Amino acid sequence: MIGETMKFKQFYLGCLSHASYYIGSESEGAVIDPQRDVQQYIDEAAANGQHIKYVIETHSHADFVSGHIELAEKTGAAIIYGRRANTEFPTLKVKNGDELSLGNIVLQFLETPGHTPESICVIAQNTENGEALKLFTGDTLFIGDVGRPDLIGSAGFTAEDMGSMLYDSLHSKIMPLPDDTEVYPAHGAGSLCGKSLSNETWSTLGNQKQFNYALKPMSKSEFVELVTDGQTEVPSYFPKSAAKNLQGALSLDDLPKPSLLSSEQIESFDGIVLDIRTSDEFGRGHILNAINIGLGGKFASWAGTFIPIGTPLALAANTDEEIDEGFMRLARIGFESVERFILMKNFKGEISTIEQISVEAVNEITSATGNTQFLDVRQPGEYAAAHARQTYNLPLNILANNLDKLDPDLSIYVICQTGYRSSLAASILKNAGIKNVFNVAGGTSAWIDAGLETEASTVACANP
Repeated sequence: MIGETMKFKQFYLGCLSHASYYIGSESEGAVIDPQRDVQQYIDEAAANGQHIKYVIETHSHADFVSGHIELAEKTGAAIIYGRRANTEFPTLKVKNGDELSLGNIVLQFLETPGHTPESICVIAQNTENGEALKLFTGDTLFIGDVGRPDLIGSAGFTAEDMGSMLYDSLHSKIMPLPDDTEVYPAHGAGSLCGKSLSNETWSTLGNQKQFNYALKPMSKSEFVELVTDGQTEVPSYFPKSAAKNLQGALSLDDLPKPSLLSSEQIESFDGIVLDIRTSDEFGRGHILNAINIGLGGKFASWAGTFIPIGTPLALAANTDEEIDEGFMRLARIGFESVERFILMKNFKGEISTIEQISVEAVNEITSATGNTQFLDVRQPGEYAAAHARQTYNLPLNILANNLDKLDPDLSIYVICQTGYRSSLAASILKNAGIKNVFNVAGGTSAWIDAGLETEASTVACANP
């Protein structure tokens, strides 16, 4: 007789490339790596007729603030971390080989240091039927990649130390498992916790052994060199999010909500005005000195990269719904300082503009004269693969610290992949006093679609 099927659901949050999970059996459920807003997990348990028994954190996440405290308070669940986690709240610490029951499911914990010292993976086995094992790998093993080993240098470990631990974890704990084991990581493509994650959000271990570059046969020293090379700069908010996860974050209900400002008040706001509209809307007219990070892209990640946690923020948007969305997405990475907001339809003060220029127009301009600056703000690997002719590369994440490389007396045309990141870059340049800044609408994608000339480069970054 076939037994009960495990209740299982993956929750994927595209803006943070974050995957969390619900698993359950009989009357009990568990949540793995929850995002900060937790009602969806409570709703899932209720729909299954189950109560949440455990909230499991595979490690102290650096790229988002987790909802384990609020979820535990609302459900009575126990919070589980690896034994090395320095948590400041009641925690059930697990060590390698420990097991817990969840109805007919056995949860087995593997200590897998490497991405962080306290990282664990969780094997879920249904004892009632022949379902394949489910392996929740956190940031130890991704689809197509492994977790970066360089996020916790301040904790006394080098990237090489962590890379060596990661190699041992993968080869002694994970790779011996059956090839049909289903692999469910905490992140997908776009996450900054690895460098080449797949768009797929799950796989099998056998598939990863075959196609994941980091699981190919190699020595430990070769592996360490491979996984430590080419990692992007760590956003400044990562250490603060990781610390908050170990301290325990406030419930979202307890965060003060932003209040409405008049045009006069927002013009004198002592903080950063963050315009969360599209690049087109921002370009047509925005509050002086505002910066543009649209809700449509990796909004929270870019905000955390450019704005220090704790900075007073005022949001500028079209609707109350956009304000609520911006507030939530910033709270997910630890921003609790969104104090004010304004709806742009009500703004009556002085506006600034940034012209949105077509790829055809900028191609004509740059072809006619060499006396221009055509700036590609994508990451070096993106730039090397294919870029518009006559561009040079100054990645967005280092732009603000390299303004001295630009000539403020020349026009600057800014391009990225779609026009999203370049709008943020253009707002930074405009606020730095560069008057003639143009955002290339549609970015490199539009350039290619228009059949305009592109170049590839064996050198990843060609600075001015």
